[in-house]
This record gives sequence, structure tokens and C-alpha cells, in this order.
Amino acid sequence: MRTLHRRHVWAVVIAFLASCEGCFGCKTSPLDQTGSTLPRTCKAEAPLIEPQKLDILFVIDNSNSMREEQEAVARELTAFVDEIKKAGGVRQDFNVGVITTSVYQHSSQNGVVFFREYPTQAGRLQPVPERGADGGVMLGTGTERLLTGEDPDLVDKFSRLVQQGVAGSGQETPFEAVRLALLSDLIKKPLVEGGNGGFLRDGARLLVVVLTDEDDCSETTRPSRVKVSDNPAVADCTDQANSLGTVSEYHRLFSQELKNGDGLPKEVIWTAIAPVARSNKAAMALVDNGQVRNTDCPTSNQGGFRHRQMAEAFDSSLINLDSICRDSFRQTLITIAELASVSQTIEVKNAPDPKMLQFSITRKGGELVQCTQLNGGIESVTQVEATGNTRIRFGSQCKRRADDVGIGIKLLCAF
Repeated sequence: MRTLHRRHVWAVVIAFLASCEGCFGCKTSPLDQTGSTLPRTCKAEAPLIEPQKLDILFVIDNSNSMREEQEAVARELTAFVDEIKKAGGVRQDFNVGVITTSVYQHSSQNGVVFFREYPTQAGRLQPVPERGADGGVMLGTGTERLLTGEDPDLVDKFSRLVQQGVAGSGQETPFEAVRLALLSDLIKKPLVEGGNGGFLRDGARLLVVVLTDEDDCSETTRPSRVKVSDNPAVADCTDQANSLGTVSEYHRLFSQELKNGDGLPKEVIWTAIAPVARSNKAAMALVDNGQVRNTDCPTSNQGGFRHRQMAEAFDSSLINLDSICRDSFRQTLITIAELASVSQTIEVKNAPDPKMLQFSITRKGGELVQCTQLNGGIESVTQVEATGNTRIRFGSQCKRRADDVGIGIKLLCAF
């Protein structure tokens, strides 16, 4: 009788361990949780982690001082794209578009005031220019305005696309350009008709990368209230900042008004390579040989006060901000790619009861982290009506990292 009793006990233990695969130490089996729909066998269609969708928007300053900086970014795009594709072990489904900082220019030149608009730019995705015989680009050529991560010629096209020339507005308005690109009627108008339709995809995260050597001078009023003069010793946009659209309002638009099909705000990663100090990212203006510059940024043309404020509104650590005065943008672009490529929210196809899901994240050093809803590794679960997929957000103990080697998924079940 005693032997039979022992066998019965071990049978119960083995059944429990099988049902609780990956969560040793839990008090009760997932099978015994109230309302559980866990199956007694693993005869179910395997759950699959869907590719992460990422929409990438570069905002390029094309004023007359930006040729070297555009070329410097173009040289380092291989490293940027490679880092995006690593994505902590999850395949990326990404698109790339480029707009310029040129929307309008309200100027006073030699005492003559004029207002000019840039209707072919002003938030419109720009076409990939053809390459010239000299190795440069021929602006005004090309028709392709949206690149995909699957394009075998992506890096070559991307490098041409960020070289937007130096004939644009000297009154840089990147915040307003982004507003027009993503929150005006342009986003509803098809690409073939000159709009930006199709760039923003439902459920995709959005990465914005601003490249500029001057501060933002954005407002929604036309003609703009702020005028820029031909005196380089005066920072017109800084001095007239009270007439500009507030950084807080532009931040609200980008962080709250850009929404997915479920009505929830998009995940936006805002980054900038802007006129701030190389040493500590400070925004502080000085006059250097008759030219307003940012301290510790000798090639800037203004202090980047608004760029720092916007970057800080999105990420108080300021890891999303760097100086336009770097000798190389390679590490800057890699850091930006790391910020964008690893989302804490992923979509899973064929996901049954969320209590069945177990994710195994392999860290860079080989550590295996197992994440379930029961152990707190999964923070939230929502259903995507349009696709039937399950949207999973990881909890604090299972935060994904850019250098993760991989991530796996399987079902918890009993035999």
C-alpha cells in the first residue's frame, strides 16, 4: 500500500511540473487557475511572433550650411540599417521616408521683407534622387518616395535620399514639417497623388530623426509671425520664441494625436541630431566671430533650445539627442537605431489563452529569462480586432534589450 501511494504522489508531481513549464516556484499550476482554458495537450497551432512594424521618418535640414552633415549621415547608414535589423532577435518590418525642414521663409533681407512657401516640400515625402555622373545626387529626379526594409538596394537609395541639397529655407521648421507630414490631409492622400498615404501603418511604432544645425522656428500661422534677418549675430527664432508654436503643443500633437486603429496613441521615438553641446548636450548660445552658435558646437548656427526641450519631453535621459557637431554620426545613428528597434510591445499570431504563453528571452551573455503572465513577465494583453492577433506588453523583469540574442515562444500545457 505504501509503494502504491508513493507512485501516486510522483504522478501528481510530474503532471504539475509539465503543466508549469518555465515557471518553477509558482504556487499553483496554470491549469488550476480560475477561468483557465489551458488544454491538457499541446495540440494547437503554434503561436508566432509577428514582425515588428516600424515607420522611420528622417527630417533633413536642407539650408545652405548642411551639405557636409547630410553626407556624413549618408556614409553611416549601413550601420544604422544593420542595427535596426538586429532588433533583439525579432524581425523588423520597416519603412523609410524623408522630408525636409523647409515649409516657409519669412525674411528681412537688406530691409526688404518677403514671405516664401515651399509647397513641393512642406511635409511631403521626397523622392529618391538619381545618382549623377560625379557620384552626387540629382535633386528633382526620381519618383520613389517610400522605401522598405526588404529592398536589396535600401542603403544606396537611403543614402541618396538623405542628401536633400542646400537650396531650402533658411528658417528651419522641423516640428511644423512633421505636423504637416503626419497630421494634415497629406497623410490621407495617396503617394501617387503627391500625398503621404501609406507611410503611417496601423500598429507600427514611429521613429523621427531630425538632422539640423539651427533651432526650430515652427508655427502654424501663415505668413509666420516670426521673421528672420540677414544678421548672423542675431538668433531671431530664439529672440522671438514667444511668437512660435510652443514645444509643449507640438509634443502633445506627436505623442497623443498620432493614433492606431484602436484609438490609442502610437509609440513615438523622437530623436534629434541638433545644435547642442558635444560634451553635455547643453543648449546655450554665444556669438562667435559675428555668428550665433551653440556653446561647444562650432559648426552650429544657433543654440538648440527647442530641440533639447522636445527631446527631453520624449525622454528625460536625453539619450535621444546628440550634437550636430560630432566628427562622425556612426555611434549616434547606432544609438538611435537601438532606441527604435526594440519595442516592449509585440504581436503574436495564433495566441490562445494568454496564461498559456511563455516567452524565453536570451540575453547577450547567454542568460535565459522566462516570461509569463503569471510571473509578471507579461504586463498587459490586448486583442487586435483587425488581425485577430494578440498584443503583448512585457513587464519590468522582462524588458527587451537591443543586444538580446533572440526571443522564443511556446505554450504551457500538460501531458
